Amino acid sequence: MKKPTLFIVFLTVFIDVVGFSIIFPLFPAMLDYYLELDGRDSLIGSLVNWLEQFAGEDKNAVATLFGGILGSIYGILQFVFAPIWGAFSDKNGRRPTLIFTLGGIVFANLIWMFAGSFSLLIIGRILGGIMAGNISTASAVAADITSEKNRASGMIYIGVAVGLGFILGPAIGGLAYSWQMVDPNKAVAGLALHPFSGAAVIALAISSVNWVLVIFKLSESLPKEKRGNNTNTRSFNPFAQLKRINLPGVARTNLIYFAYWTAFSSVEFTITFYAMERHGFKPIDIAWMFVFIGISLTLFQGGVARQLIKRIGEKRTALVGIFFTLPGFITIGNATNSEILYGGLFLMAAGSGMAMPSLNSLVSRYTPADRQGLSLGVFRSLGSLSRSIGPIIGGVLYWKFGSTIPYWVGASFLIVPFFMALRLPPISEEKSPA
Repeated sequence: MKKPTLFIVFLTVFIDVVGFSIIFPLFPAMLDYYLELDGRDSLIGSLVNWLEQFAGEDKNAVATLFGGILGSIYGILQFVFAPIWGAFSDKNGRRPTLIFTLGGIVFANLIWMFAGSFSLLIIGRILGGIMAGNISTASAVAADITSEKNRASGMIYIGVAVGLGFILGPAIGGLAYSWQMVDPNKAVAGLALHPFSGAAVIALAISSVNWVLVIFKLSESLPKEKRGNNTNTRSFNPFAQLKRINLPGVARTNLIYFAYWTAFSSVEFTITFYAMERHGFKPIDIAWMFVFIGISLTLFQGGVARQLIKRIGEKRTALVGIFFTLPGFITIGNATNSEILYGGLFLMAAGSGMAMPSLNSLVSRYTPADRQGLSLGVFRSLGSLSRSIGPIIGGVLYWKFGSTIPYWVGASFLIVPFFMALRLPPISEEKSPA
């Protein structure tokens, strides 16, 4: 394996997922800020008026639904464009695809930095979501430079990046909010700095470093002679793309991934509101909570998952991961103090840390070399879709039925991917995984 290349891949995937999750802890403050600045007759005013028809005047409910919708914009676009960028890279190469899309992410973060109005924020999120579909191309690079036996090790880098981005994104956003680049009372609408520019600057800096590394350090991982010749690769329907990959195990692994991440993201999205309401957590407590999850996740993905895959294979490791996640959800939802809450968070992180790299490796090992970009693109796009609908489902359950219901529903739903994983077909060399 080429470790410098894998580091660039890791950073690319990490930035893509951070771009999705970094604004999670900022939703309530964003709602108040842009609504007051733009007024009720603006885009955000119309959105709030529509949400109040469902949630009434419950401010927490409106903020939860607002966050779910704003988060889903990014995820849905990533869902649509992941297979497109993946298929494009199969035909035209990984490096040019990453250079173009990462440049777009840098520009999207620049727009966010100066998004003094809600409409500019939406434009930045739309552009960022489209370009963040390059997560499929980054995954394909990892598949290109690893052998069949070492595929799981390469996919662990991707799994760690996804997990850390999804967990540390909110932590970065929460900590960065204390960095006020402009006095909220003196902020103006239009192209200007705003109270959330600090988080945007951090995202801009990381994405710029990644872009420069790709331009100057990343070699092309897919030689021209190995590139696919199918010209019908730019469908905007990821489900149609999935039909083109008629390979044993791929469709089932994709659906397991989709079901697992839908449950996980619905729970993860509500944890912020739950910890504040039930345990009195402040923003700094929320940030440290996500840091704890991120550290636990890294330990399991980078250490425990690697060893388990060597010994029992990807399929069984995925089953163990799903099994551990279920009691984690239940423990979180029924925690009576912060110690029990952290115990549940540890179980959740442990389960995810084992399940995600295993599913990453499985879908890659089921797929031939000339279709890695397309296959992993569909895989990533379904993950993006789950991260789009999960927060909305979690938010509605939390608002409508109470703070503990999302965790019981999430735990119950995990039964679906668990039994689906039991019927995964064998893969080559599964009896002696590397």
